[in-house]
Amino acid sequence: MPEQSSAVALPVAPAMSRAQVRNPESLRRIGRFALGAIVLAYLGTILVAPLGAMAYELAALGPIEALRSLLEPNALRALAMTGILTGLSVVINAVVGTLGAIALVRHRFLLRPLINALSDLPLAVSPVMVGLAFILLFGREGLLAPLTEAAGIKVVFAFTGLLLGTLFVSLPYTIREVAYVLEELGTSEEEAAATLGASPFQIFWRVTLPNVRFGLAYGVLMTLARSVGEFGAVLVLGGSISGQTQTATTFIHDSIDQRATASAYGMALLLALISVVLLLGLEWFKQKKHGRSR
Repeated sequence: MPEQSSAVALPVAPAMSRAQVRNPESLRRIGRFALGAIVLAYLGTILVAPLGAMAYELAALGPIEALRSLLEPNALRALAMTGILTGLSVVINAVVGTLGAIALVRHRFLLRPLINALSDLPLAVSPVMVGLAFILLFGREGLLAPLTEAAGIKVVFAFTGLLLGTLFVSLPYTIREVAYVLEELGTSEEEAAATLGASPFQIFWRVTLPNVRFGLAYGVLMTLARSVGEFGAVLVLGGSISGQTQTATTFIHDSIDQRATASAYGMALLLALISVVLLLGLEWFKQKKHGRSR
């Protein structure tokens, strides 16, 4: 009698065809292509097309004529105003943002959650609303108008109002970037320095500040970009008075209203070039920061 094999015959799965094997990969490729096409179409509609239209109009008008319009006194004064506001905003936010980030990340106090939430408020509030709010505070019949008048300080339709509006809209960028870096770093190096007898100022100057320098630089560049492009708050608070409270962005607005297309395109071209330089700087600092974190 022949021996029966104890092995149990298992069902053999049918061989998959090449089309079935390649089908998932083909679907993934189609999905990636469709996703890229959607993103490209979206960015092309809201970014590339408007910039392309401006470049076309600028070429038709003549770049030399547009740039020559920037040498007019009103344009130079508007650029100077934007430069001063941006410089002050960067310096003040760099100091206040760094100290505020240290307070929020390294310390625990009663009003910390409220301050943390208020730091993000400028990201959620329209700049036009900010300008109106400052007018309600410092305007002719504002709540704080008696105090500013007694101190001889003019806010509405004055440089002080432009600075307040610019500081408000650019507040979150430095404080948030520095706070993120502080959270990633932890407190080990600072605690080691304190153990060795370093004072709080020495710890800040020699340990904390060098460690957050990339985050601080990134936040400063973002603050600079936001300050240069601010329009709503400075228009409402300053009124865009030529030679007094007019900035580069409100100069473009006024030039379009007056059909001075050469002046408008020239200033827009200059701000676009500044934005490109800032974008390249942001990307460089981002790469530096990521390379350091690795």
